[in-house]
Amino acid sequence: MECKVTWSGPEGMSFIAQTGSGHLVAMDGAPDGGGNNLAPRPMEMVLLGTGGCTAYDVVLILKRGRQDVRGCSVKLQAERADADPKVFTKINFHFTVTGKGLDPAKVERAIELSHEKYCSASIMLAKTAEITHTSEIVEG
Repeated sequence: MECKVTWSGPEGMSFIAQTGSGHLVAMDGAPDGGGNNLAPRPMEMVLLGTGGCTAYDVVLILKRGRQDVRGCSVKLQAERADADPKVFTKINFHFTVTGKGLDPAKVERAIELSHEKYCSASIMLAKTAEITHTSEIVEG
């Protein structure tokens, strides 16, 4: 896996990232840090990627477990250290899983498996952050 990140120029702190799969993603800094607030911050991208990684796992595990999953979202709320390096210190993942007749124990197990075994991003972040999760099931 590889990617390339290129600074957009001296007028700010915007960057364009190109993924190994050929996709482009813009990133920018906050105005008080020289950015123009035109795109997500790099650390927001870390959080977004972690949410995508774990949601992917949960859906895949539930599908493989023959659960009728029809939707999955995860809201991440994070706290960062006050001093540099401003690593994440706490992250809560709140999953909302929608489906027909979902087994709550299987949903909980899918979330646990993601965080303990499959989601590389959340496992890495757990080295500096206290990881917690909550979940709700919506019938539909």
